[in-house]
Amino acid sequence: MPPSTPEPYSTPEHFGRHFVRLEQLYASMDQAYKNAADHYGFACKGCEDNCCMTVFHHHTHIEFFYMNKGFRALGRQRQVDIAEKAQAICSAMRATDKNGPTLRQMCPLNIDGLCSLYAFRPMICRLHGIPSELHRPDGKTTHGPGCASFMDRCGQLAYVPFDRTPFYRDLAGIERALRRDMPGAGKIKMTVAEMVLAFNNSRFLLSDCGSNL
Repeated sequence: MPPSTPEPYSTPEHFGRHFVRLEQLYASMDQAYKNAADHYGFACKGCEDNCCMTVFHHHTHIEFFYMNKGFRALGRQRQVDIAEKAQAICSAMRATDKNGPTLRQMCPLNIDGLCSLYAFRPMICRLHGIPSELHRPDGKTTHGPGCASFMDRCGQLAYVPFDRTPFYRDLAGIERALRRDMPGAGKIKMTVAEMVLAFNNSRFLLSDCGSNL
């Protein structure tokens, strides 16, 4: 059964200051990523192993609300098209979870090879692709490889330090500040498809937050 016509809820006006901080952080991420990718000569395009088919889970309210802001700015028919794709993906994923391995499906925001919310895409989408490191609170450092396309094209090149730690730390700081405006908010773990469907439900995340939405 197709989803109902989307009626995305409004983001509280006082969230704006958190969005400003997030936009500044995203700009820093994008520049750091570009610097490292340029050093390798790597460009994320023409990729058969499309990262838009990778199942990522997102864990912050701030990125959920920021994506909702971008979604609300889309044309009505585009919202409906994306919501229908998200519904189909979620249904397929639920069936697969019971019967087999994780199903790879194109992100509902990907229309004709382009992200409909590119400027609003979350951190993991911005940082995926090139080798990176993360310095954990316990003092250990983990290293992540590049995507399959990167390894095919640039895997033989020497590693260019790309530290995700400050980006995770700063995003966590923004999230903490936002949650002070959302007392009682619980944890979230959502795919992009699940986020899109939640944009229709004004109380999906805010039912215990004292919000008037």
